Amino acid sequence: MAHLVNILMGSKSDWEVMKNASDTLNQFGVSHECRVLSAHRTPHETAQYITSAEGRGVQVVIAAAGGAAHLAGVCAAHTLLPVLGVPMESKLDGLDSLLSTVQMPGGIPVGTLAIGKAGAVNAALLAVAILALKDADLKVKLKKFREDQAAKVLKETLS
Repeated sequence: MAHLVNILMGSKSDWEVMKNASDTLNQFGVSHECRVLSAHRTPHETAQYITSAEGRGVQVVIAAAGGAAHLAGVCAAHTLLPVLGVPMESKLDGLDSLLSTVQMPGGIPVGTLAIGKAGAVNAALLAVAILALKDADLKVKLKKFREDQAAKVLKETLS
C-alpha cells in the first residue's frame, strides 16, 4: 500500500512534535511514512527521497521546519506535490523557523502552519482536506471530525 503522506523532520528531536501529525493522520486512517532527513546533513538523500515521492504514490508532504527551516523549502523545490511546513520551536521560540518558512520566494510555495504541536496537527488536517478532494470517504470522516469538535465546544459550561 502506498503512503499518501510523507512526514519529514531534520532531526529525531522533532519527533515529539511531529508525532502529533502522525497521530492525527492515524485517526483518519491515512497511510503515511515518517522519516528523518536533513536539508543540510543529508541533502542528496533528501532530494532523492522527495523527487521519487510522487512515483511512490505520495500526494502531500509535511516537513518540520526548524531554525533555518530549509527542509520544507528544499522539499518544495524538488516536487510539485503540496508541501506543508511546520515551524519548530527553537532558540527564538520558533519565530525564526516561522519567518524562514513563510518567506519562501515566489514560485516555490510552502504552506506554513503554526509553530509546534498545533501546526503539526493542522498540517495533518490540511493534508486530510487535500486528500478528501478526491476521496469521498475521507471527506465524510473530516466532516464528522469537524462536527464532533463543534459539539464538544457547545457542551462546554463555565460553572
